Amino acid sequence: MNDVFRALAGFALFVSTAASAQQAEPAQLLPVTADPEAPPGPSAEATRVADWVAASNDNHALPYVIVDKTQAAMLMFDGKGKPLGQVPVLIGIAVGDDATPGIGSKNLAEIGPAEKTTPAGRFLAKFGRPIGKERILWVDYATSVAIHPIPPGANKKEQRRKRMLSPTPTDNRITFGCINVPAAAYAKTIRPLFQRKGGYVYVLPDTRPIETVFPRLLVQTYPG
Repeated sequence: MNDVFRALAGFALFVSTAASAQQAEPAQLLPVTADPEAPPGPSAEATRVADWVAASNDNHALPYVIVDKTQAAMLMFDGKGKPLGQVPVLIGIAVGDDATPGIGSKNLAEIGPAEKTTPAGRFLAKFGRPIGKERILWVDYATSVAIHPIPPGANKKEQRRKRMLSPTPTDNRITFGCINVPAAAYAKTIRPLFQRKGGYVYVLPDTRPIETVFPRLLVQTYPG
């Protein structure tokens, strides 16, 4: 077991349940335990991608995150590959790994249920054109996929905050395709890391083999 896996498996980042969806309360670092109510540690696929990025310097010294859709979790790293924690995320309603062609030009009301996917792949994310009053971290501007906290105008019936804080990933599919993250993690980790030069986002697939999304895994090597 290598250093990256040990560091990732050693902790998970959680957000205080006492705050509202838009309050950035101080995050807590808690150990991963055998408690069935505790969030799972990194999956084998997420660990494999983390190993590859660290060994190959695929992030080019930029910060990066790994979004594990099946676990509804995001692993965060600085530019040197140091693990910074794991947080729960909300992702697209539909299972799928590709964005519908032209979806970025559609109004939200025009997007059908099957089109609400969070596409898999490697993306260079940067802060850019704002939505509302704030600049947003665009994962893929062409398909309107971004990383941001739960929007203040989100439909209350969707119970996004409750879904995010639930102990299982089964109810975390609720967005149009964007990746919703805890407000504390966004304010204290993601925004400071990405706001200067951007960084990479590795979104793991739902259905496609991981090697088809990240072909360089086929030639992955490990330190001796």
